[in-house]
Amino acid sequence: MKNKLGTTKKINVLSLFGGIECGRVALDKVGVPVNKYYSSEICSTAIKIADGNYNDIIQLGDVTKWKEWDIDWGSIGLLLAGFPCQSWSLAGKQKGILDERGQLVYCMIDILSEIRKVSPNVKFLFENVKMKPEYLTFLNEKIGVYPMHFNSKDVSAGMRDRYYWTNIENVNPLPKKDIKLSDILDSGKVDRDKSLCITKRYEGFCGSQSYLRRRYFGKSMGQAVFENCEPEEQREFWKTDDRKEYDTTGFIRSLTTRECERIQTLPIGYVGNIIGDNMKAKGIIGNGWTVDVIAHFFSFL
Repeated sequence: MKNKLGTTKKINVLSLFGGIECGRVALDKVGVPVNKYYSSEICSTAIKIADGNYNDIIQLGDVTKWKEWDIDWGSIGLLLAGFPCQSWSLAGKQKGILDERGQLVYCMIDILSEIRKVSPNVKFLFENVKMKPEYLTFLNEKIGVYPMHFNSKDVSAGMRDRYYWTNIENVNPLPKKDIKLSDILDSGKVDRDKSLCITKRYEGFCGSQSYLRRRYFGKSMGQAVFENCEPEEQREFWKTDDRKEYDTTGFIRSLTTRECERIQTLPIGYVGNIIGDNMKAKGIIGNGWTVDVIAHFFSFL
């Protein structure tokens, strides 16, 4: 990031709802130097992963207590937030600000306003999911800009349709990279070109990784990876079988943590080396950003 003299300087970053801090990874990826990196997050596992990869993150805790934070607001050059999506998402109950999680957007707006009092040129990048038009209009008015609409499928092996609100100028559309889900697998086959969004909703597996949910098998076999069978044969089987669960040990498996890291364009081991290969790891990866999408925005800083 360049100052008014046109020379590169380190910036101070404040990341709200920071999770595993894919934002920090994206800054590193495009070479934006960081002086101080503040993170507001309450999930202990996410904090463990972020701190396990970066030993200089300043953890601030609960965003609702932002007025108690010891921060020089005028020093913040970049504000990031992937604010909670559950109350806005078309896949959720769509309660908006009637949901406590939806009300957290006001903390984000208030923090942006506080920074702008002393640093009017602060850059920001906010992210959320597809939602009802009236919710999108509400957020546009509160944030003060219209969002860019990007899908991670253009730069990764995964589908991730998202809105991005930013005042970073002259951001181009995402470049289109021909990356298929089959390209990032350690082994096996899949029945789709791109992974569905990495969430429990689309995982297809329940309990142990050896059982699949019947309801996911129609157009696609969810996130299933086929090791010793053909996807087409399995799809036909599941269309006619009325069992809700079926033991798939040895021939159908879930995506691994490594594969999920590749889908989100994270460094291999970023999550797995800290908490291992398990359902929690994959879920927390799915809660994060696609690094290469965020890096694309930062390349225009």
